[in-house]
Amino acid sequence: MIINVPNLITILRILLVPPFIIMLINGKYEQGLIIFIIAALSDALDGIIARLFNQKTELGAQLDPLADKILLVSSYIILGYKMFIPVWLVVIVVSRDCLILLGIGIVSLTGFNVKIKPSATSKLTTFLQLFTAGMILLTSIVQISDFVLVNLFYITGAFTIGSGLLYIYEGMILLNSPK
Repeated sequence: MIINVPNLITILRILLVPPFIIMLINGKYEQGLIIFIIAALSDALDGIIARLFNQKTELGAQLDPLADKILLVSSYIILGYKMFIPVWLVVIVVSRDCLILLGIGIVSLTGFNVKIKPSATSKLTTFLQLFTAGMILLTSIVQISDFVLVNLFYITGAFTIGSGLLYIYEGMILLNSPK
């Protein structure tokens, strides 16, 4: 069954991105934070339901990371534009996701069957990126020290770079292996 509860939750996460962006553009950060939290929690929920109820699908395996990328890239671009996140971190996050999508395209075009299965490093990176964006949105409600935020930026940037390099390395290995 392609359409199941986890896939519907993932689609809901994608559909939450436009209202989230609108809230941020209009300076309604508290409402944006609520939408962001719902979207971030739905990321965990769809995976838990898929595993517990044996509802993993190929569509879900493709949609889930895509939904993450749509939410994260949108978040970082808007928060960077609003100058809440340093531009260098926005460039790193967006570049990594563009490189991943480009790599999947290249690997697919060369005739390899691409099985999307995020590594533990990639999952941790996604968590850090979500956490960082969430913390920035949270600053609209509570004071968070610049020291904490700056260190979070550096940690997220380092993991994003490391994860991107790991994907490049794995892609090179795949392209150099027999089909």
